[in-house]
Amino acid sequence: MSADPTGRTDQELLEASGAGDEGAFVEIYRRHHGRVYRFAYRMTGSPEAARDVTHSCFVGLLEKPAGYDGQRASLGTYLCGAARHLSLRSASRAWRERSLAALPALQPAPMPSPLESLLEDERARVVREALLTLAPLHREVLILAEYEDLTLGTIAQVVGAEVGAVKVRLHRARRKLRVALEAHMRSGTLVVD
Repeated sequence: MSADPTGRTDQELLEASGAGDEGAFVEIYRRHHGRVYRFAYRMTGSPEAARDVTHSCFVGLLEKPAGYDGQRASLGTYLCGAARHLSLRSASRAWRERSLAALPALQPAPMPSPLESLLEDERARVVREALLTLAPLHREVLILAEYEDLTLGTIAQVVGAEVGAVKVRLHRARRKLRVALEAHMRSGTLVVD
């Protein structure tokens, strides 16, 4: 658990928030909204859906702080679990409806030259498309492991599965992503340095 500048833990901040301390809730939001939003964005592929999921997670925490049990998981893990649930609902609908041509591109870090920037944009788009073709259960573990750098145990807590099941899903997700990216490399739509 992180401490705010006054030394309060997430649990203490949540209790203070429940007692009406708005600043405590703002601190909780400041600590955790980035990870929740990134996870939701990568799961849904939509900035709007990610904002909705993030908003819903924090509103749910504000309205029902007793739903969080600090003995079971950290607040960050709990919020990622809530984001997972909401993202899966959103992603499963979108996954069936989404056309690959309409997928948003990831925003890459600035590159030194326009050509390198263009190539990086294209690589990010192709990876994003390939990631969004994965089944939501595979996509979520891959995002949590590779983008959020969570341990297998923490991922298991977030997704509500055994560590062994997470390992299997992660292995399958990496394999399917590799196959999809290899197809792009063979077709020439993905160029690696």
